[in-house]
Formats: sequence, C-alpha cells, structure tokens
Amino acid sequence: MSDELVRVAKAAQESAYAPYSNFHVGAAIESEDGRIFSGCNVENASYGLTICAERAAVGVAISSGVRRITKVVVVTDANPPSAPCGGCRQVLAEFGDDIEIVAVGPGGSRSWNITDLLPDKFGRRDLESKGSN
Repeated sequence: MSDELVRVAKAAQESAYAPYSNFHVGAAIESEDGRIFSGCNVENASYGLTICAERAAVGVAISSGVRRITKVVVVTDANPPSAPCGGCRQVLAEFGDDIEIVAVGPGGSRSWNITDLLPDKFGRRDLESKGSN
C-alpha cells in the first residue's frame, strides 16, 4: 500500500461532509499513469443524493482524463475497515479489471482486488449482448 495514497485519503476524510451519519470517508485513487485523485463523502438531507468518497474521487479522475484506475485507498474510522459499498464497487469496476482496493481504519487495513468484491460485474459486454437471448 502506498503511504502517499493513505496520506491523500486521510486528508480527504478530514473534508468529508457527514452531518447525518457522522461516518467520514476519504478516498484516493491512483490512475494507470500514476496520478493521484481524492474525494470525500458528501451527505445530503435527501439521503439518496449523498455522494460516496470513492465516486467523488472517480469523478475528479475521469474529468481529468483518466480511463484506467489501478489502486484505491479508502479511509474510515470503522474497525475493521470498511470495504466500498456495492454502488462504488460497480463504478470502480468500470475503470479496471485488476484494481487493488485497500481499506484503512484505526485498527489496521484490509485489501482486495475489485473482482473479489464484485465477481460478476455488469459491464459493457452485457450491453453489447442485448437482444441475444
């Protein structure tokens, strides 16, 4: 795990806006070319409009031209550290089949490959096969 990614994710966590859940999350994404992008969760009184840290970081990366992600670090105060939610797993899987995911919390870290967390993702191949039933 990259110390720089953890540092960036922790800094993002400090900016999280979580007045409802008090669950502050920071994420750092490393692109295929080594650039690092961060995001934090942004809650909303209309809960369904809340943005996860991972998806916020993906948005920044994609708007900067990234199309391949290689590593993601997610920092929370959960023990054990929390894996990304299902929606974030699907969004991350769009940008790489071999993404390393590391969750960091006060008691240590855990890691997975995106395919461990989302073994049979919905993807482009599913859209291309429409009508072939």
